[in-house]
Amino acid sequence: MDYGERVIDTVLDEVQPLLRAVSVHGPKGVGKTATASRRARTIFDMSQVGQREIVMADPRVLVRTPGPVLIDEWQRLPEVWEHVRRAVDDGVPNGHFLIAGSSAPRGATVHSGAGRIVPLRMRPLSLAERDLTPPSVSLTRLLDGERELHGTTDVELLEYVEEITASGFPGIRSRPDQVRGIELDGYLENVIQREFPEQGYQVRRPESLRAWLAAYAAATSSTTSYTKILDAATPGLANKPATETTIVYRDALSSLWLIDPVPAWMPGHNHLERLGRASKHQLADPALAARLLGLDARSLLRSDTRRENLVQGTILGALFEHLATMSVHTYAAAAQARVSHLRTNGGRHEVDLIVHRPDGAFVALEVKLSDRVVDSDVRHLHWLREQVGSDMVDAVVLHCGTHAYRRADGVGVVPLVLLGP
Repeated sequence: MDYGERVIDTVLDEVQPLLRAVSVHGPKGVGKTATASRRARTIFDMSQVGQREIVMADPRVLVRTPGPVLIDEWQRLPEVWEHVRRAVDDGVPNGHFLIAGSSAPRGATVHSGAGRIVPLRMRPLSLAERDLTPPSVSLTRLLDGERELHGTTDVELLEYVEEITASGFPGIRSRPDQVRGIELDGYLENVIQREFPEQGYQVRRPESLRAWLAAYAAATSSTTSYTKILDAATPGLANKPATETTIVYRDALSSLWLIDPVPAWMPGHNHLERLGRASKHQLADPALAARLLGLDARSLLRSDTRRENLVQGTILGALFEHLATMSVHTYAAAAQARVSHLRTNGGRHEVDLIVHRPDGAFVALEVKLSDRVVDSDVRHLHWLREQVGSDMVDAVVLHCGTHAYRRADGVGVVPLVLLGP
């Protein structure tokens, strides 16, 4: 399969030669090895018994070997993290180490690597990485204050729905339509039957875990409580699993990078009051959520796919927001920014995404499953501007229309597929 350029490649071009050790982490199948191996002169694959034995017998081989050195699937030999950290402390040359994989197994003692091993998260393919249409609006330039918006696209609702269900995992996305669902089922089954145990989490009732995952998927892009998610996963059961069990599920999925919650925005100096602190629920890829709910492109387009048992709104709208958020995360990372959401207590005001830089500047984004934007769609953006003033660099609505433009009130309107890094 031909390699498609990733947004993280630009970041790595800039920082990897200047850093002694970089960790590229994320869920299995997002392309970490393909991206990192293109930059490596030497590769140690810790999934191979023979290579693990070499490193265990003589850790200094990692330093003596010509760099850049990629240590792939490092979690198969967790102590390798400590070997890298010590090598960094000892002054290994810049650009020497690339580390790829998921987090360490449960109970493994691993130094954080803070100040020594720089982490970069890799997510499934953003829309800009899928070669649908060239992006014409840069999130980085929006953060820098650029006001001009332009661009048109032929991508409409049907194509967005297909992108939700096709997935952003390169190996799955490249498969024929008729087998993508089977591949996604296999991915989820592997998580439950193999990845959980390998991380040190015993799954006594796999069907309960899958039910919890489906309930979590139904709560996509909402702040539904974990108690309600558990109730939805176990309807009619008098003896429900303990809350601690759901915490174990969440922790294990976090360690595998398979949940990607959007944290609540807590501005440091804007003095907004009564903000909610709950994160929005999202899995690593909206295709996983759709598959867990038994939904394909055709059923997502039906008007009866409401999810009133957990939250209001259609699951299609929630998954469209998930697709947007996953993409914005990738673009924000390239701009050295973070992504959060805003919700006041009681939900009177909500803004879907806040992309914020350390200097306090931010862009507020609303995500609308519509091909047009009306005044009611931007009311929360105007409210937020009244609260924070000039720190809000821009306000934009991401939608599934065809043209990028700026409204008379100053709010930008951008088709989701036209936004890029």
